[in-house]
Amino acid sequence: MQWLNDAVDELLERHQDGEVVVSSGVSPSGTYHLGTLREVATAEAIAYEVRRRGRPARHLHIVDDLDSLRKVPVNIPENFSEYLGKPLCDIPAPDGSEKSYADYFVGDLFVAAEKMHMQLEVVRAHEEYRAGFFVPAIEKSLERLEAVKQILADISGHQVNDQWSPIQVVEDGYLKNRPFVSIDSDAKNLIFRDKDGQEQTIRYDDGQVKLNWRLDWPARWWLLGVQAEPFGRDHATKGGSYDTGAVLVRDIFGGQAPLPLPYNFINQTGETKKMSKSAGNVITAADLLEMLPPEVVWFFLLRYAPDKQLFFDEGPTLMRLVDEFGELLAKPDKTDSDKQLLDLCLHGVEQPTVSRVPFSHLVASYQAALRDVDRTLDIIRRTEHAQVVEADAETIRNELKFIDVWLEKRAPADVKFALREHVDPGEFSDAEKLYLAQLADKITDAPAEADGDWFHKAIYEFKDSGNLAPKELFSTLYRALIGRESGPRAGWFLSILPRDWLIKRLKLEA
Repeated sequence: MQWLNDAVDELLERHQDGEVVVSSGVSPSGTYHLGTLREVATAEAIAYEVRRRGRPARHLHIVDDLDSLRKVPVNIPENFSEYLGKPLCDIPAPDGSEKSYADYFVGDLFVAAEKMHMQLEVVRAHEEYRAGFFVPAIEKSLERLEAVKQILADISGHQVNDQWSPIQVVEDGYLKNRPFVSIDSDAKNLIFRDKDGQEQTIRYDDGQVKLNWRLDWPARWWLLGVQAEPFGRDHATKGGSYDTGAVLVRDIFGGQAPLPLPYNFINQTGETKKMSKSAGNVITAADLLEMLPPEVVWFFLLRYAPDKQLFFDEGPTLMRLVDEFGELLAKPDKTDSDKQLLDLCLHGVEQPTVSRVPFSHLVASYQAALRDVDRTLDIIRRTEHAQVVEADAETIRNELKFIDVWLEKRAPADVKFALREHVDPGEFSDAEKLYLAQLADKITDAPAEADGDWFHKAIYEFKDSGNLAPKELFSTLYRALIGRESGPRAGWFLSILPRDWLIKRLKLEA
């Protein structure tokens, strides 16, 4: 956890007294996903570590619900294009409920935050603008507009053109970029030019005026006293929005830029583009926490520094992730970094959810037991994990709840299987029938304690018979048992099946 310690060391060196304020912020323009969660989890980890060291800390999460809808996500009806340009807080929810579009989507994050035991203080941008909270920032920005433009040009290297506006104004319920003319801070009015070039007057203390995002970001740092904030690496480029914001908050607002914590993106395994709300290529926070315990999600998001790109999929990566977390839990000689990571992952967890039984073993056992939890435990008791079952029985029961959802909703097809209820002998050639019958005879004489290794060797005894190629020995077996060409490790799989049923099935009688 060197990355976390280094960040908190620097943060506490910068701010040696008082409460520490960490911020995260997301626009609720679409589904909250794993990439979104990385920002929030990173901010939460910083605040958690600060508190662990004895300093008070707050994690503010800004919901940018005064942002306008810029693109209709793929999972939203096309007729929502009529709301393009409208503030997210003022658009109806896609499900027809009384909630807003913003509330509809941000709800998933709040559910995820609760499951992950986060201590979020939610700040809604539209409420703050409409309550006049941003008035001082609007006034400073517009009164020193030429200085703002010069900073943007100097830091970004691009001259601000005539089309750029420091503000967005609400016209007929839609946010519009309009040229600013003048401001009257006593009356809390400003003048802008409408689309026809005519001057119009509007109040700026009730949410009808919003700062351009280049100004909005440093404005909130100043107004909320933000001292550390994670943000996507695209904002961390030289001359980018963080660099301009750092100078704006200092020279325009008289504040200090927060400690930057740029994070890299999370891609679906095999994809070259980051997860995108609008494109729909996401693993939602809600779905993720149905199929993975919160502590494993924390483990995935925090074990590597935020600047490392991560990849995720619901198949091999998920399975490996659970096993790696289980190995860390069971590790006898944990380092201080291991202990710190586990403390973060397990905070708020009352009942462990990851056992010492390998994930793939649990998945196969659960399906072989026809998804019956008690029968699954009985199956595992007949394997090399027998002693673990007795100690971890309650943990396994909890883990199987997540496995059940994963199998139902997200597990790859090549992982899922079910024992065939009936088998038709006509599906098999004479050579295949002979092989299955001979294997049944051998298993009839197997010792009661025969394990996976014994069954594996029993299968391989037929590889030189000449009737079937080695690969066909296994495919024939899987077809008889689960109706597929492949499946879980054959020797181990046979060892966990009820012996009488297995013998009858191999004789094609059951």
